[in-house]
Amino acid sequence: MLARIWSASLLGINAIRVGVEVDVSGGLPGIIIVGLPDTAVQESRERVRAALRNSGYAFPMRRVVINLMPADLRKEGPSFDLPIGLGILAASDQLDLTHLEDFLFLGEVSLDGVLHPVSGVLPIAATALKLGFKGIVVPQANAREAAVVSGLKVYGFETVAQVADFLHQPDAVAPFAAAEPQIGDGEALNTALDLKDVKGQAHGRRALEIAAAGGHNLVFVGPPGSGKTMLARRLPTILPTLSLNEALEVTKLYSVAGLLKERGTLIRSRPFRSPHHSASGPALVGGGSFPRPGEISLAHHGILFLDELTEFKRDVLEFLRQPLEDGFVNIARTRQSVVFPAQFTLVASTNPCPCGYFGDTIQACTCSPRQRESYWAKLSGPLMDRIDLQVSVSRLKPSELTQVSEGEPSEAVRSRVLAGRKAASDRFRDEPQLFCNAQMQSRHLRQWCRLDDGSRQLLEAAIQRLGLSARATDRILKVGRTIADLAQSETIQTAHIAEAIQYRTLDRMQ
Repeated sequence: MLARIWSASLLGINAIRVGVEVDVSGGLPGIIIVGLPDTAVQESRERVRAALRNSGYAFPMRRVVINLMPADLRKEGPSFDLPIGLGILAASDQLDLTHLEDFLFLGEVSLDGVLHPVSGVLPIAATALKLGFKGIVVPQANAREAAVVSGLKVYGFETVAQVADFLHQPDAVAPFAAAEPQIGDGEALNTALDLKDVKGQAHGRRALEIAAAGGHNLVFVGPPGSGKTMLARRLPTILPTLSLNEALEVTKLYSVAGLLKERGTLIRSRPFRSPHHSASGPALVGGGSFPRPGEISLAHHGILFLDELTEFKRDVLEFLRQPLEDGFVNIARTRQSVVFPAQFTLVASTNPCPCGYFGDTIQACTCSPRQRESYWAKLSGPLMDRIDLQVSVSRLKPSELTQVSEGEPSEAVRSRVLAGRKAASDRFRDEPQLFCNAQMQSRHLRQWCRLDDGSRQLLEAAIQRLGLSARATDRILKVGRTIADLAQSETIQTAHIAEAIQYRTLDRMQ
């Protein structure tokens, strides 16, 4: 007898419907799984066999053929355990077929028939709603996560037997009820870190404010102990909270990566990812035989912090160039190509030379010009072009180190950032794909970044003196637009361009 049941497989942060066809026929007893299953799917034969027997069902001692379609899509993971088990029960006349194709099923089974949670449930639930299924059946531990998708009936169970009973009378079981997710700017900030703890560094604090208001990439350059990392780690405290759509995208990525700590809740805070400088290229951009999101995608709508930037391998840093420009990463493999979103703000810190004291007013640098040249050669010109704000952070003065008074708190800076972001969002009201100034393209610059004669002459002089590329010039215009927004100015003035230009002075630092 033939039975068909529906499940799903992940492709990037989206899901594709997978049909699980089970045929029980005469022949030597055995289970054959076809349709490009990976090792975890192949091993489901033994898990499902034991789970059905220990749940009180008879396992058919006949030839069982399981086809996972489409046959050219690689299937991976233990999430097919539950649909395979239910398909075997239906094909062996132990389960009613009437409602089998109305729902989408996911779940890993243990040998005693208990259902265990799987990753990637949120994007699969979104796909189930889009495809018009009556509901989705998942392990109880995944029910809250699936219920984040509004309008979809979610049924969570603890055992295979409970699912089988549900299919006999679906209307007798109420779907899982979850509170409507709410996200807003009134959400409490993390008080563990605050800009008020930073002493001095007015220039660095101003750069953080501009980066937060416009989504601009930022690098701090300074001697050890000058506060570069301390500043960078406080950037999330002045950023606006995630919107509902942004939170859904971020939560999908973490669900696919299996990093969702609290299943059933949206990630509310902007991601802050800080990979070690020994990280490989695939660790940053994602990859693997079955592509998974890397650090840049896990930083989507948040911050990617690269501490000790010049300690990263040059070829690894070059992986960042395309995502920084496009906002996504395309991972191509032999059998499939996967696109992961990667709209992140790059924040980095580095010393000015190998010893760390080049340009320091207190301790002399011991590096030769050749050593400094080799040190900065790790950062290519095209990569530096993509960093909008390049800030030199000096060592604190003794009077600043011993001061008792606190600096301006994050809450005050964040209020200005929100005002600047609102000015930008009002300007972008007819551009749904734009969220901040850093995402503007050439046509947007022509429309919203027009300069007067004085500003244009100043910018042309800077291009000539610093040897700026066309991309770096566009970055100056974007930063100038953000500075104008913070000043609540509708037009970009000469002072705004002058401040933006000063953040490009490290372009050719040796």
